[in-house]
Amino acid sequence: MHNKNSAMAFIVLLGIVSLFSDMTHEAATSIKGAYLLILGASASTIGFISGIGELLGYGLRYLFGRLVDKTHNYWGFMILGYAVDVFAVPALALVHRDGWIAACVLLVVERIGKAIKKPAKNTILSQEGVGKSFAIQEALDQLGAFIGPLLLYAVMLYKHGDEYEVYNAAFAFLTLPAVCTIAFLLFAKSRFPNPESFEPEAKTEKKDSFVGKKSFYLYLAGISCFAFGFVDFPLVTMHLAKNKLFDDSILPLLYSGAMLVDAVAALFFGWLFDKMRTKALVISTAISAFFAFFAFGMTSPGMIMLGIALWGVGMGAQESIMKAAVATMTSKEHRASSYGAFEFFFGLAWFLGSWLLGAVYDYSLNTFIIVSVAAQLIAVPCYLLSERSFADENGR
Repeated sequence: MHNKNSAMAFIVLLGIVSLFSDMTHEAATSIKGAYLLILGASASTIGFISGIGELLGYGLRYLFGRLVDKTHNYWGFMILGYAVDVFAVPALALVHRDGWIAACVLLVVERIGKAIKKPAKNTILSQEGVGKSFAIQEALDQLGAFIGPLLLYAVMLYKHGDEYEVYNAAFAFLTLPAVCTIAFLLFAKSRFPNPESFEPEAKTEKKDSFVGKKSFYLYLAGISCFAFGFVDFPLVTMHLAKNKLFDDSILPLLYSGAMLVDAVAALFFGWLFDKMRTKALVISTAISAFFAFFAFGMTSPGMIMLGIALWGVGMGAQESIMKAAVATMTSKEHRASSYGAFEFFFGLAWFLGSWLLGAVYDYSLNTFIIVSVAAQLIAVPCYLLSERSFADENGR
């Protein structure tokens, strides 16, 4: 019981780290596109840099996952990754008025910081009750993602000066949650220097490396289909702004609302995963798959907000139970590599999906909606086949 209480205290403490981290970079996400335009970047450049950042941010996780597996230096990679991640954001306040190239470099560096920290963080969170562990993390993550843009909105509302000065003040303000992130991370390290010890060694270890395991490859196929159809939120806000469906000033509040739904969904589906495993994945995907129908296919504000809420459900699921499923398929010794592979394929599919679906959007809105929904629903049979294959591999 004492060990379980310590494990929960560690999970919550690391969740507080995530809260301040998300306050930093999610607040930046809500304004970085407009800031780059002010600095002189073109729309095509912003799209390209965003895509490269996501590709590196996800693709490098496999490399760092392998390094974590070899060194077991969980805290070292987490501290380095968090420092790069959170301090690259307020550094944007130091960029010159026409320094869009420097700003683009900092945004890519921020995504690389996430690649450094994620495999180590996911590994030490993947213990007994993995659904609950990742759910608590995601809930606190998204609480930070909800609060951050609101605080930034207040800073920008009361800051006087031209646009460049207002945005500079906003990014400078984000130094505060960045410092809090590292402070709580170092405190967590001092309290729990060996968090991997919370997971007991299995008496009979059947879950080894994911290499050659049909169940894991089927799972990767499923999450890749989901990611391909799950378009990034900037495409949602672009659609709403382009068609004048909401006032521009309301768009950050819609994003904050989606983050709030994300947090609640993560907690619910994390609890459900610990009871139902794959069925929780099937249910969450079946619900969120139709967000494009409402967010892009409707003009009623209520229906659009329903679509955004469904998008939040999908975000909550991918950040909690989709990660939790990886922990059930692989051993602790190979888990960081497994998470690296998971993140690589998920990120690649998300990047390709957002890019190609953006092109389809310009061609036909109805086709865009159909492809988005269909790609996500294809993930469902992949999840079920993965579960059946896993049972066969483990003699169940």
